[in-house]
Amino acid sequence: MEGKESRKVCDQCDAADAVVHLTQIVNNEMKTSHLCEKCAAVKGVEGVEEPMNVPLTGFLAQLTDAPGVEDPAEAMGPCTFCGLTFANFREVGRLGCPHCYTTYESYLRGLLRRVHGSTQHVGKVYLPPDSAASEVEKQVEVLRHKLQRAVDAEDFERAAGIRDKIRGMEPAGS
Repeated sequence: MEGKESRKVCDQCDAADAVVHLTQIVNNEMKTSHLCEKCAAVKGVEGVEEPMNVPLTGFLAQLTDAPGVEDPAEAMGPCTFCGLTFANFREVGRLGCPHCYTTYESYLRGLLRRVHGSTQHVGKVYLPPDSAASEVEKQVEVLRHKLQRAVDAEDFERAAGIRDKIRGMEPAGS
C-alpha cells in the first residue's frame, strides 16, 4: 500500500474522477453509484455545487438583504400551531414545531438550497446494530459480574465454571 487515497472513477463515463457518491436503497437492496460532476448533473443529482460557507445565523439575518427577495417575516403570518413567526426563526435559527416546516416550506427550500447546495440529503444510511450480537454481549456482561462476585466470595469452582461459559460465548481471538 502506498499510503495514497484510492480515487474512484465515474461509473458512467469511466474517465473523470467521481465526486458524487450516491447510495440508493430499492427493495432492500443497496446500490452505490460513483459519478463525476458532469454525469451527476446529467442524471439530475443535486448537490454537485459547493455549499456556501456562511454561518446559519448570519445567513438568516442576510436573507432579506438579497435584491428582489420579499421579506418572509412580513409576507407570512405566524405558524398556526405554535405561533412562531419567521422573524423569530431568523433570530433564533430554530423552528418551533413540525408544522413550521409546512408553514415556511417555500422559504426553507430556498434557504436549504443556498446553504447546503441541495434540498435532498444524499449520505450514509443508518444500519441498526446486530441485535443477536448485542444480546450475547449483555449475557457476557452479566456473567462477568457473576464471575467477579464468585471470585470475591472465594468460590473458585463456581468462578471457573462461569469463566468457561464466558469463553464459550466470546468470539475467538477476544
